[in-house]
Amino acid sequence: MDSLHKYTAPRKATLPLASAHPVSEPEKEVPLAKDFSQDFRTKKMVRNSVFSLFFGLFFLCLTFLGFLLFRGFSASQNMQFENKSGSFFTQMKGLTTSLFSEKRTPLRGEREGRINILLLGRAGEHYPGKNLTDTVMVMSIDINEKKVALLSLPRDLYVPIHETDLYTKLNSLYQYGLSDDRDASPVKKTVEDITGQPIHYFLTVDFDSFEKIIDTLDGIQVNALRDFYDTRYPGKNYSYETFELKKGWQTLDGKTALKYVRERHDDPEGDFGRAKRQQQVLQAVKEKAFSAGTLFNIFTLNSLLGTLGENIKTDISLEDMGKFLDLSRTIDTQNITSIVVDAWKKESLLRVSHIQIGPIAAFILVPRVGNWSEIQEASENIFHLDDLQEKNRHISSENPTITVIYTKENAGSMSKIRELIEEIGFQKNTYIETSSLAVSPEKSIIIDRSALSKPFSLNELLKKFSLEQRSALPLPLSQKEDSDFVIVIGNDMAESVSLEDSTEKIPVDEPVYGEELPPSPKAKSKK
Repeated sequence: MDSLHKYTAPRKATLPLASAHPVSEPEKEVPLAKDFSQDFRTKKMVRNSVFSLFFGLFFLCLTFLGFLLFRGFSASQNMQFENKSGSFFTQMKGLTTSLFSEKRTPLRGEREGRINILLLGRAGEHYPGKNLTDTVMVMSIDINEKKVALLSLPRDLYVPIHETDLYTKLNSLYQYGLSDDRDASPVKKTVEDITGQPIHYFLTVDFDSFEKIIDTLDGIQVNALRDFYDTRYPGKNYSYETFELKKGWQTLDGKTALKYVRERHDDPEGDFGRAKRQQQVLQAVKEKAFSAGTLFNIFTLNSLLGTLGENIKTDISLEDMGKFLDLSRTIDTQNITSIVVDAWKKESLLRVSHIQIGPIAAFILVPRVGNWSEIQEASENIFHLDDLQEKNRHISSENPTITVIYTKENAGSMSKIRELIEEIGFQKNTYIETSSLAVSPEKSIIIDRSALSKPFSLNELLKKFSLEQRSALPLPLSQKEDSDFVIVIGNDMAESVSLEDSTEKIPVDEPVYGEELPPSPKAKSKK
């Protein structure tokens, strides 16, 4: 009995009374079995929690991505596309394929290593000149070096309309295309002629959508480089407002940002200062839009995508948008090269002129060398501007001498031609008026007397002035003239510099509100 009592006493303390089965000696380890069960249940709960958290995050990401895809598609439905095709499922399949497939179809220009996108900013429905594009930029993406560059062209650039004999201002070309039922085709083709680069895509944004985008991003940070005060800033419906902004870092809302990129009356650089501010704001928008606070704010994205969908016209398909998003992950968007093609300075590629259109002397800008070669060179080398500086050093080291021959017929243009030759870096020049030629040749020519020993100088002269190279002169020349190069001025070169120059930065006869310059034959030169 003592042994039985000794055995059963601990059992009463450790086992439930409902147990009717005899318990063997090994069951003394039951408390350990109970501890293991609790640990197992704890680990199971942890695993379930981790799985639930992982599944929750995965579902959240999937929902977020699904929202972006759906919202992006919804926005695309409201966008104005050129050559839009395909059903909802076709476009969604293209978008998802571009985002997740390793073997996607390349973007236009991607195989060649450079994509060029024409960015146009137009006034919009509530402003005079609603389809005039006062902002014209070419954004270039270097696929191999992962770089981005911006080239700004001024609105007053006097340009030929592609495949016609007509001329107009650059900012009128988009309206011309709409009137001719060709949309952006004329402005794309003309910009290709100007820059020498293929335009693969285009995108237009109006003033109202620009304001909405900035406000949706809760403003942008911009460093204003000077004070601004303009009491006649052009508003909607032919109204005027006062625009004032202090120098230094400012947070701009949509309305103020629009004024900042449009203001030019209180800027000593006029339209060219405005182009620089447009590039500055574009970079600020890019930085804000791609910040973590925006990318992970579903309400901001919803509003932003809605704004974009309502106010954009483009030929970038939804599928290609996905490809651009994928490409943007590898591109350096912090260091953007910017070029503003301007006048006013000695080294500027443009000069100021006027043309007579009926009773109006219209203010225009023309290339200083009479052709697009300098703009094309800048555009071609925009990712390697050091190469242009190196070329200039080579020309300087060659130290070329030039004899320039002209007839009395073109004597009136010689002061401008002389100034131009010296501006582009040729200082040792002799100018001779000849009577050996009764009339000037139609085409200007050049003779290389350096025996090809000064190739950089020769190439620069040929390209800048569109000269025709010949082996002999069409007239006798004094033996004393032993220069490296001889140029005979033709009517083409005289014509290209003959438009009236002006030193006015903002012409007094220019209207405050933008007006379309009607397409017309090229203006006659003033001899």
